[in-house]
Amino acid sequence: MFTRLAMTAVLLAATPALAQEPARESSAFTLRSDQPRAPEQEAVTFDLADLAIRVLPETKSIDAVATLTFTATAPVERLVVELDGRFTISGVQVDGAEVPPDAWANPDGRLSVEIGRTLVPGQSAVLRVAYSGLPRVAPQAPWDGGFVWSTAPSGEPWIATAVQGEGCDLFWPCIDSALAEVKRVDLHITVPSALSAPSNGRFLGIVDHGDGWTTWNWSARDINPYAIALNIGPYAKVEATYSSRFGNAFPMEYWHLKSDDPAKVAALFAQFAPMLDFFEATVGPYPFADEKMGVVETPHLGMEHQTINAYGNGYRIDLRGYDWLLQHELAHEWFGNQMTNANADDFWLHEGLGTYMQPLYAGWLNGDRYMQVELGKLHADLANRYPVVSGQPRSAGSYLDDAGPGNDIYFKGALTAHTLRMLIGDEAFFRSITTLVYGRPDPAPGNFTTVRRSTQDFIDIVEAETGRELDWLFRGYLMNAALPVLNQSREGDRLALSWTTGDGAPFPMPIEVSVDGVVTTLPMTDGRGEIAVRPHAHVLIDPDNKVLRRLDLIETYRNRSN
Repeated sequence: MFTRLAMTAVLLAATPALAQEPARESSAFTLRSDQPRAPEQEAVTFDLADLAIRVLPETKSIDAVATLTFTATAPVERLVVELDGRFTISGVQVDGAEVPPDAWANPDGRLSVEIGRTLVPGQSAVLRVAYSGLPRVAPQAPWDGGFVWSTAPSGEPWIATAVQGEGCDLFWPCIDSALAEVKRVDLHITVPSALSAPSNGRFLGIVDHGDGWTTWNWSARDINPYAIALNIGPYAKVEATYSSRFGNAFPMEYWHLKSDDPAKVAALFAQFAPMLDFFEATVGPYPFADEKMGVVETPHLGMEHQTINAYGNGYRIDLRGYDWLLQHELAHEWFGNQMTNANADDFWLHEGLGTYMQPLYAGWLNGDRYMQVELGKLHADLANRYPVVSGQPRSAGSYLDDAGPGNDIYFKGALTAHTLRMLIGDEAFFRSITTLVYGRPDPAPGNFTTVRRSTQDFIDIVEAETGRELDWLFRGYLMNAALPVLNQSREGDRLALSWTTGDGAPFPMPIEVSVDGVVTTLPMTDGRGEIAVRPHAHVLIDPDNKVLRRLDLIETYRNRSN
């Protein structure tokens, strides 16, 4: 393997004459991820991405060779991948044979290569692309992504990638879709020898070329293309072995800047094991125990890069009792990496369910009061401008558009999950979550693989688990912008309640009513209910805050804050 890697380094250093002039800016197509795949992309599986990338900090450029293996599932005559037009492509090969310049093109960042034959189902082809140039600089990582070229406090280069919204094609040729998860990626990251390059998956060793450059080698399986990440800097590593409640053990690693306060590093690392235990107890076994649980300090806030989550929260301490960013990104190993949304319109399955793990963890650590505090903050921060689930295919990042739900995919998604849990009970709720994430209710190390899910999949799982029709709940919360309104009217000694949703559809959400401390549950079967109330009785609707609904006090707060 090392002989081949050394040869790759030579090839990177001796790039042939340029075959194509790069575009000055990334195209609008490139800056959208999860767009519809080309027919040729739907006709193949993505078996292997072997990426040899030299990162040159002085010029803020990369020089790379990508060797990609695909297997046809239907007849196909060309291979199609995405690669930012900013890069100069210096050579293209298929199965080791050079492809002439008139047989490939990269308009707007979608590279199409003629194979020269028809692949039939079951046949494989290897596409090799040599490219170089200045990758897009992230305007505001991780929300507006690309490369982050920074400097560590000790003066060395500190570099990271964060490309969730814009996609993997910002620095390597890929099928830029969550539906094109790579079965395996082998990474060979060549950097100045004074720097380290922690990345995804298992560490396969380093090659010091003796010329001031070193190649770091990693291999990861079943990985979403945007989760592949470069991290380069003056790192030190702390590590330990985690003993799982499922009987297996695996490494925990934190790659931090050498200049960091050792006490802060130790305090953060001490949070790894309790967080893992919470997720394993709540959802199921850590999905990538055959590789590692890894975290790397980055010059941007954070991102769920599988087995090497980006952490840039600066060791900040707040009243949660845990580092919220560390916990949130770790949640994505389950909600995002193990279970991946079928389309960006289902992105709340990543972010909403991942966000709900935070108040649950607060309660796990410190009791119900701390869970309720976090839930209340989520409610206060809702925007309720656009539905969380539109029912139409969306591109990644579109949730941040002017017509997108924005942070509601996090906050309303989490609050919807909480209301669902309060309605169906802990046993049914957590079995549904486990089944959603693993494809089975009884996951154990070695008996599951990654899955892809839609909102409808989750509805189907919950309904099968409970034996109840619950489509109305998801429609009322996620497919409407406005929160359900609980109308109240009082005549004599009768309090009448009724639900109104954004689309006027039925909403039979039961509601608890406390009258002078005595709690009664109104079934609200047809969206209506009544209860007797004595004069001057103290009435409290939903005293334990189980149900997400429009609250006047929050609307008043939000209106005065805006």
